[in-house]
Parts: sequence; C-alpha cells; structure tokens
Amino acid sequence: MRCHLNGLVFALLASLISTHALASPFYSPPAPDQDAPAFSGDAELGYTHLSGNTDSQTLIAKGRFTWLKNAWTHTLRGEIRSVTQGDSASAEQYLVAGRERYDLDGPHYLFGFARWERDRFAGYDHQLTTIAGYGRQLLLGETHQLSVETGPGFRFDGMRIEKDERHAVAYAAMDYRWEVSEQASVSQEASVETTGDNVTVRSLSSITARLNSRLALRLSHEIRRNSQPPDSATAQTDQTTSASLLYSW
Repeated sequence: MRCHLNGLVFALLASLISTHALASPFYSPPAPDQDAPAFSGDAELGYTHLSGNTDSQTLIAKGRFTWLKNAWTHTLRGEIRSVTQGDSASAEQYLVAGRERYDLDGPHYLFGFARWERDRFAGYDHQLTTIAGYGRQLLLGETHQLSVETGPGFRFDGMRIEKDERHAVAYAAMDYRWEVSEQASVSQEASVETTGDNVTVRSLSSITARLNSRLALRLSHEIRRNSQPPDSATAQTDQTTSASLLYSW
C-alpha cells in the first residue's frame, strides 16, 4: 500500500511539474535561439525509496516553463526537495520564481525576477526576493556560451524565531554552457546576493547526456551557502548531489 501511494505521489508531481517547465537556466540565461518555439519547457525528476533495514525517501522535482513574445522572455520556475527517514524529515525545501528578460540591441538585456522560497531547516519561515538589473552575453557560439548580469534588489526574511528582517541586496550572476557534443553538455550556473548582514552564494554544476530529442539524464551538484544564517539554522551550507531524468519539449 505504501509503495502504491509513493507511486501515485510521484506520478502526480511529474504531471504537475511538467506543466511549468523551462529548458534554459534561471540565473543569467543566454538569449533564446532565433528559431526557438514560442512555448517550451522541461521537467526534472529524481526519486529514491529505501525500505528494510533503512526506511527513507528522497524526492527532487524541478520544473521550468518559458514563453517568448517579441523581445520579451517570460519564465516560471518551481522546485521541491524532500528527504524523510522513517517518520522524520531531514530536508524540506520549496521554491517558486518568475523572471522577465527584455533583449536590447546587441548582446545586452534588461531583467527582473521575484523568488519565494521556504527551507524548513535554514532558520527562515520563508524568504521573498526581488531583483532587477542589466545583463550581457559575453560568449554566444555553438560550443561555448557565457552570460553575466548584475543589479540591485530587496529581500524580505520571514523568521521562525527572531524578528522579521528587510534587506537591500546587491546581486551578480553568471551562466556558462559547454556543448561537448550533440549528445552531451556541461553547465555552470552561479549567483551571489549580498546584504549588510550576510552573503548568499548559489552554485549549480551539471552534466547532461541526451538520450533522444525529449529525454536526457542529468548529474548535478548544487551548493547554497549563507555566510550568517539565523541561530536556529542547522548549517551554513547546503549541498545536493542528484542524478535525475530530464524531459523537455
């Protein structure tokens, strides 16, 4: 019965996530191809279930959806991470974000995004961040792509124990992609958000092997570090290494 329930939950998440997906990175994404479809997306799912001497479950689900209109690129993004051992959760994270990009003449663009996230063990009840600024495409070739962006923003920290906080944010990000072959690619995505109290660094490194035009396997390592988290946080740094199946359309 429990395995059947897990299968139903997994299938439901897959169907929900797959309707809100995107093929390109969220931070400092490269410009869409001239022949890119008006609507596209991808869903990334990883799940493990151990039973017997060890009873644990791990779920990582990511979805992105994009649509293009003239010089605008609109993005929606959602992520879920959950780890349970027995009846206790050891990790529980949720993220929802939206992003706008407006391409200018040449390799320049303007952007803005809003992100809501909740991490049960990071010391925050939730965080809401808004950023706007300028980006530039430094490399745009068939093999290598590199883009960077920067701008100011605002962050609201809803605290679990301490008083809620509001911060001005200085933001910078980069995205690099290397098309190793027609079947394989390597990417590195990173961002830094600095406030008067702390610095938050995010890094996502991934290797993607395409199985066909729709399916791919992805091995990724994600790091999130807060230089000065709340006292109730369990650690400064969260790291996630995952192998998952990627479906794109």
